[in-house]
Amino acid sequence: MAGQSEYLGNHVLLDYSNYFPPMPEDGPWMLETLRSCVKYAGVREVHAHVEAFDGSVSPTGFAAVVLIDESHVTAHCYSERGLLAVDVFTCGESNPDHIADKLDSLLVEAVPGIALDRRERVPRFKGG
Repeated sequence: MAGQSEYLGNHVLLDYSNYFPPMPEDGPWMLETLRSCVKYAGVREVHAHVEAFDGSVSPTGFAAVVLIDESHVTAHCYSERGLLAVDVFTCGESNPDHIADKLDSLLVEAVPGIALDRRERVPRFKGG
């Protein structure tokens, strides 16, 4: 069909270093930041959750997920190493770049010295 992509979904991967946020309990802050980016992009949120890790079993950090209509937005952090990985996966008409762009601007504003080491867009579900 003219004007339609041969892929149903797109996945944007963001890898950051120097992620040392100015707040001690950053997992809940990150979850709310992800949620605000989803809302900003006009995508329907289905569920949201964050899990903090104290270093007793898993490395210190958190995992945050926002399930959205037709996929998800997640953030995983290794706090002691200053590493943050984000993935934004959307299908259908939703553009993951809108969410990723907004998130990046909020992170740069809130976290002095944060560095975006990788940004990659990967098409998913060929033949969609």
